[in-house]
Amino acid sequence: MKKVKTAVIVADIQKDFMEMADGSLAIPETGSDYVNLVIAETGRLRDAGLPILATQDWHPPGHISFFTNHPGKKVFDLVTIEGRQQVLWPPHCVRGTEGAELLLPIEIVDEVVRKGTEKHYESYSAFQDEGGHRTPLHSLLQKRGTSRTVVYGVATDYCVKATVLDALDLGYEAVVITDLTRGVSSETTEQAINAMTRRGAVLVHSIEDIVRNTP
Repeated sequence: MKKVKTAVIVADIQKDFMEMADGSLAIPETGSDYVNLVIAETGRLRDAGLPILATQDWHPPGHISFFTNHPGKKVFDLVTIEGRQQVLWPPHCVRGTEGAELLLPIEIVDEVVRKGTEKHYESYSAFQDEGGHRTPLHSLLQKRGTSRTVVYGVATDYCVKATVLDALDLGYEAVVITDLTRGVSSETTEQAINAMTRRGAVLVHSIEDIVRNTP
């Protein structure tokens, strides 16, 4: 039987997404308790021998998702751009700013994968943006011989969901740790969970099953 090789993808644990840091796009229930839990459990997974790949939104100042780049629009408006629906967000995770800073200690991270670097395309997935521009993530996983991904972070209903669905499309198994994810809203989070499970993702509540089943 072929050995399952697992890699961990931690989505966007950055200041601008955290209530703890008064982020410009803070996701609900991301206070210090949540951030400390993610750091501690990520450290445990790395101690169990799993590689940790942290994603990082890294937007140019004029990114298409910022409401400030759409005159007359406001936060959370939904617009259509070249046939694509776009939610408008507050400016966040602008490259080089404090808000874009990762909160995971660098010593427990093996790779940082930056996304959202193209001005004209949204990029929820850690694998590629909506224009098809790929990040290094797939290549990094292939080099490690990865067959299973473990995904958590923020937001369940956007970046976690998109990353999981792309992972499944690329032939990886996908496990989501729900205790370590947070969503923008309960309604869209429920929709995201349903979409991921319908496509074959496995949901677990904590890291215990992952640690227990890691050779």
